[in-house]
Amino acid sequence: MTDMFVSLGTWNWLIFGFILMGLEVLAPGVFLFWLGLAALLVGLISFAVAVSWQVQLVMFAIFAAAAVPVWRRLSRPSPDASGSPFLNKRTEALLGREFTLEKPIIDGNGTMRIGDTVWRVAGPDTPAGTRVKVVQVDGVNLTVAVA
Repeated sequence: MTDMFVSLGTWNWLIFGFILMGLEVLAPGVFLFWLGLAALLVGLISFAVAVSWQVQLVMFAIFAAAAVPVWRRLSRPSPDASGSPFLNKRTEALLGREFTLEKPIIDGNGTMRIGDTVWRVAGPDTPAGTRVKVVQVDGVNLTVAVA
């Protein structure tokens, strides 16, 4: 068994790295990629410095273990990666904005068109055409005040 490890050379690490990266293409999960990268690093270092097979195995273990936190850090999306902080909070994006009432608010309830959507609004009785400001959101209901 030791003869097998002694015969492992630089090329074997490089081939092993490319095989692992090729397997990543067949079974994506981004795990084998980092192991393949660790094997490639061991192969490249072995080209530059003649090291024993024991040191090569230790280097591979260290590089593979170090790849996990690096992968987790790189794969974590930034807090505002979507570019739209209100992507799933559409009503919160309306808070504080002013709109014109299309239909009057009667007895504290009415509707208002914003873009292509009709919203239920609550607030003081107000005639159509009045500028109102969204002061509170509750689910799909907007509370407005005269702007």
